[in-house]
Amino acid sequence: MNSEIEKSYEAAKRLYASHGIDTDSVLEKLKNVKISMHCWQGDDVRGFLNRDQDLTGGISVTGNYPGAARTPAELRADLEKAFSLIPGKHKVNLHAIYADTEEKVELDKIEPKHYESWVEWAKEHGLGLDFNPTCFSHEKSSDGFTLSHPDPAIRQFWIDHCKASRKVGAYFGEQLGQTCVTNVWIPDGFKDVPSDRLAPRRRLKDALDEVFAEELDPRHHLDAVESKLFGLGSEAYVVGSHEFYMGYGLQKGKLICLDAGHFHPTEVISNKLSALSLFADGILLHVSRPMRWDSDHVVTLDDELLEIGKELVHGDLLGKTYIGLDFFDGSINRVAAWVIGTRNTIKSLLRAMLEPIEALRQAELAGDYTTRLALTEEFKSYPFGAVWDYYCATSGVPVREEWLAEVKGYERDVLLKRGG
Repeated sequence: MNSEIEKSYEAAKRLYASHGIDTDSVLEKLKNVKISMHCWQGDDVRGFLNRDQDLTGGISVTGNYPGAARTPAELRADLEKAFSLIPGKHKVNLHAIYADTEEKVELDKIEPKHYESWVEWAKEHGLGLDFNPTCFSHEKSSDGFTLSHPDPAIRQFWIDHCKASRKVGAYFGEQLGQTCVTNVWIPDGFKDVPSDRLAPRRRLKDALDEVFAEELDPRHHLDAVESKLFGLGSEAYVVGSHEFYMGYGLQKGKLICLDAGHFHPTEVISNKLSALSLFADGILLHVSRPMRWDSDHVVTLDDELLEIGKELVHGDLLGKTYIGLDFFDGSINRVAAWVIGTRNTIKSLLRAMLEPIEALRQAELAGDYTTRLALTEEFKSYPFGAVWDYYCATSGVPVREEWLAEVKGYERDVLLKRGG
């Protein structure tokens, strides 16, 4: 290890220790945190089952940066490269359209065998897998409705797809020894004001009841439901609103997904975590960065991400929160996007672990808000970076921006040779 990195860490370690913070213990704790890295950043949400289908459901990826993955093998190679630059052992989040099979299979007929190569790859690399039914970019979702569709036949197609997806997720968990979270998100909604808001939600509730009817072993598989405020094409009304899914998840014992981009622009999910944690069996967190709307920009170490980290760490919520990423940007190197977003998410947790939370709590309980504010501000300039550099070095991944040179080399040697 670079002696300067070690020397800086030892100095930081002593400084944090003066406030009762054991940096060695913090890094051991951080090693156990798994981030579920989303596969769809690597190919702009195209997938492999219906690759020629236009993106629908309010999903839009802009940019034409060269090197998007065109095959499962290319996507796995890109993921491997990204993971080699990120400290810790993590998970990969798959959508149903990322099946690796020569068989022509419809979404309602998918089986674990269509994802066997992903399982074998995950075993080889010590990774977990999460899963999502793909209720968009399909001819049967072209009018913007899936599980709440008024046509019983189309609605049944999507019910069967979600049921099949749960079985795939359960297989992942059983094979890999890591619980798979299968998350249901649908784009259903109206562009303009509907005449009947209740009927679609009643259909969605009944459809979900059928989807989740089969009990699955929670050691292998957990269900999650995800809301949205609005989307392109569903600006006026979304069937699966936050209130709908919060009620459903609490009543049915499902994980409730909070996506950083799925709320009003003035809302933040960091403020929801502690409240929801008191009632929900668990939380699925989708870390994203909305800009103007749910635009899923690459995650930066901004104020909201830091607040999310604080809530998870200081509220002791890491044990019941499953953290995943959800962004897609085709205007920059896609591997770099993964690395930036994942490293930033881990950094936010580390920053929170290096704060004197007990001293802050005691000051707050005593009404000493001066001390609370002073400590909060002074710790912003504490040598967090030295601890992060040491964590990267001891994890065998590049320190600071050194990873960028590796990504640039990978782009030159691999990505630019893929063509269009």
